[in-house]
Amino acid sequence: MAEVIKAFGAPENAQRMEEARDNACNDMGKMLQFLLPVATQIQQDVIKAYGFSSDGEGVLKFARLIKSYESQDPEIASMSGKLKAMFLPPMTLPPHGAGTGGVAAS
Repeated sequence: MAEVIKAFGAPENAQRMEEARDNACNDMGKMLQFLLPVATQIQQDVIKAYGFSSDGEGVLKFARLIKSYESQDPEIASMSGKLKAMFLPPMTLPPHGAGTGGVAAS
């Protein structure tokens, strides 16, 4: 995982990601269209050396494996968060005001 994070920081990959972000304009649909394929390719280039297939399925297996270890290892959880932050836009939750769901006390 450290090598994948390092790969995202490589100048050529950082530039590719920035161009994809610019094309996506913070639109989630466009993020999937432009940013996700670039992020997937960067990961594929690294993880194929570790026995994962060099396709989208390999990246999904890598992600599932990381997820399975996040709760057991704080370092893996931290690196996973860094990795996700590199290609997922920050998510903002809608405000939770009184009376918007939940259980009312009586």
